[in-house]
Amino acid sequence: MGAHGDHDMGHTVAGWTGTAVTTLGSAVAGAAFVAGSAPGLWAGGVLAALGGVAAWVLHLAGWGKATGPRPPGGRHWRTPDPAGRRGHPDCLGCRLAGRRPGPAPMPTPAVAPSPAVVPGNARN
Repeated sequence: MGAHGDHDMGHTVAGWTGTAVTTLGSAVAGAAFVAGSAPGLWAGGVLAALGGVAAWVLHLAGWGKATGPRPPGGRHWRTPDPAGRRGHPDCLGCRLAGRRPGPAPMPTPAVAPSPAVVPGNARN
């Protein structure tokens, strides 16, 4: 049990990576602003944008999570999401990538074979 009890906070590799790169970009942009460096501001802005792109790409690769809680076995932040490569329902990032998961496949019932008709036993 973690610090949040049984609550899924959504910590994922995609989320942590995007947050770290975006935070670094913000720090670079802030330092460049104080120093009066226009190229540094651009570099910080590019890093911040790359953080968002990195999080999106990792999410699409299966290292993100769907909206809502995950089962207890999949809550560790380094656990990949098995449904991530197909797309998550109601996920803007998956829809932007062109992934539209369909409804869950219905299991086909087992059908018993029909009895064979013997030509000599046919009733008319």
